[in-house]
This record gives sequence, structure tokens and C-alpha cells, in this order.
Amino acid sequence: MKANNLIKPWMIAGCLALFVSACATTQEEIIEDGPPLDEQSQMSGAGVTGDGSGADATGLDGSEGGGVTAIVDDTPMNAIEMLEQTEGALANRTIYFEFDSAKLTSESIAILETHGNFIAGNGEVSVRLEGHADERGSREYNIALGDRRAQSVRRVLLFQGASTDQVDTVSYGEEKPAAPGHDEEAWARNRRVELIYTVN
Repeated sequence: MKANNLIKPWMIAGCLALFVSACATTQEEIIEDGPPLDEQSQMSGAGVTGDGSGADATGLDGSEGGGVTAIVDDTPMNAIEMLEQTEGALANRTIYFEFDSAKLTSESIAILETHGNFIAGNGEVSVRLEGHADERGSREYNIALGDRRAQSVRRVLLFQGASTDQVDTVSYGEEKPAAPGHDEEAWARNRRVELIYTVN
């Protein structure tokens, strides 16, 4: 009887010791299998500083000060803003021609396709095509040549979807030279069509 009474407390103590050690081992294994302790502390205390204020001194972009990163405004530009751009195909609004020709180059056609798509997509936009010629030839001939050049540009714009109400043409012939002078350099700059935009 006495032996049984002595065995029970030892058995209970032994079982309890095994249970505690088994739990400790399992906890150690979980800690070893999980992320390192410093990562756990970063995850659980993210954004908490040593003073417990909860504010992180490092910003989202890695800079000091913790300021909020500015949000980029990706609102589409309106027609006026697009026309104010100083780079790109829309910024190029002068189409040049060879001597005594109204034929467009492939480079000019590519520029005009962009303009035509822009006009077609913006009903409030209209454009006046001003045809010009150099000083060689008669006044009447140059007026007709300037008109042929403006009509060549107009056809491309209409083909891209611009409406006839949005595109006007006028010819000034040799009357409004872009460059003064009586040499090939000046003449080359004067053989042109200028696209003059209006936004209603």
C-alpha cells in the first residue's frame, strides 16, 4: 500500500516533466521553422519606433522623414494641353514640300496621321491649313500651288477620321514667307503648309 502511494506521486511528477519538456521542444521547433526572430519582430512591430509612437521615420520610398509619396496624376490631357506640348508629332505643325510639288513625303504623312487621329478624337478642335510657296513663279501660280499643298494635307487628315467641318484650307502663295532671302535655304522653308489649331 505504501509502495503504491510512493509510486503514484513519482509517476505523476515524471509524466508532468515529460509533458513540459515535450511542449518546450515543440515550441522550439516552431520557432526554428518560422522566420528568424528579428523578422518576426519587424512583422509584428512594423511601423513602431523605439518610443512606441507608431511612426516610422523612413518614408515609403526609403527616404528619411516618413513623408507620404506623391500620387502621380494620370488624368488624360485635354485638347488644349495636348496642343501645348513642345515635343512629339503634334508639336510639329509645318509640312514642307519640294520645289513646284504638292507631294507629301512618308515622314510628313506619318506626322499628319497623328494630327488626323488627334482631330478625329477631339470634336472641339478645328484646324486651318495655310498653304505657301516660295517667290519663284507668278503670284497666281503660287496661290494655286499653295492651295494644292493644303489640299494634299487635308486629304490625309480626312482619311484619318477628321470631319470636313473641322478642316479649312487657305492659300497665301508667296505672300507670307517664313524666311526672308532669295536662296535655296529660304525657299525650302517657304514651301510649306502650316497647321493652325483652334479649340472651341
